[in-house]
Amino acid sequence: MLYVQLHLTLPAWVHDEVDAAADYTSDDAKMALAIRLSRLNVAHGTGGPFGAAVFSGTHRLIGVGVNRVVPQSTSIAHAEMMAFATSQQRIQQFRLNAEGGPVTLATSSQPCCMCYGASVWAGIDRLLIGARADDVESLAGFDEGPLPSDWAGELEKRGIEVLRDLRREEACTVLADYGRSGKVY
Repeated sequence: MLYVQLHLTLPAWVHDEVDAAADYTSDDAKMALAIRLSRLNVAHGTGGPFGAAVFSGTHRLIGVGVNRVVPQSTSIAHAEMMAFATSQQRIQQFRLNAEGGPVTLATSSQPCCMCYGASVWAGIDRLLIGARADDVESLAGFDEGPLPSDWAGELEKRGIEVLRDLRREEACTVLADYGRSGKVY
């Protein structure tokens, strides 16, 4: 029998830990949330060391995601993909900036090849990144897949502003702690 339904969920702790009404006007506050989600996901043992959040306008939080690949047994459950999905369901639009922007994705680590492509299709106008792909690979042991050599330039050609290395050291600490733990979740 083939499955005809897909049900992805965020961990229960997300609802208690995320304050949708908090002040996320600064890029630093947006990135702090993404990294906090990554840290909590590891601390709770509910997935890998990645967190992401989507914001509409200058500060309104519309969705969050954490890595759920192992607990949900699906390779698509990356933090960015979960953040896109929760945001899309909340506003009932598959293109997040369909009603106008800017729409910002804050992610604890540089998007892998899958999440990179999804950022274009989801309708992101701004991309805030903590750790680099090299950090993810060297500190946590993940293979991030191939990206164009000028991946940031390719996004910028499509009108997506890219800001890197925001709170990078803090994001790398989460990756390193996860990598040293030897746990896979």
